[in-house]
Amino acid sequence: MDIKSELNNAVKDAMKSGDEVRKRTIRMVLAAIKQVEVDKRITLDDAAVISILQKEIKLRKEALDESQRANRADLAAEAQSEIEVLIIFLPKGLSADELRALVQAAVEETGASAPADMGKVMKVLLPKIAGRAPGDQVSAMVREVLQK
Repeated sequence: MDIKSELNNAVKDAMKSGDEVRKRTIRMVLAAIKQVEVDKRITLDDAAVISILQKEIKLRKEALDESQRANRADLAAEAQSEIEVLIIFLPKGLSADELRALVQAAVEETGASAPADMGKVMKVLLPKIAGRAPGDQVSAMVREVLQK
């Protein structure tokens, strides 16, 4: 079952169970997915849906940080609960060792030897990772490997 179908089924389950936070959060993600599909006149695949999920999680993490800085525990708790709902739909993440192995393989495949070659490595690496690791973590690992 694709992720979009899982989201649709989850929102139905949330409506039946009366879980307002889960229902509201999933509806917001489905609306973001629908908006991209309408704007681009395409049907999104799982990789694109994962990208949108990651973007929504990032937005909520930023809101969580802002809420904590403003001493708003109520808003921080709401953002945290929304993050927990969305994380369920992401594929299992890569461990640091698994990510390092993929980065090493991509560096060898491209023949990269300097930080200037980072773009070539990322171009090969990102499709293999497909949402299983945050982009900033991936780029930091590539930078680290290329500087050795």
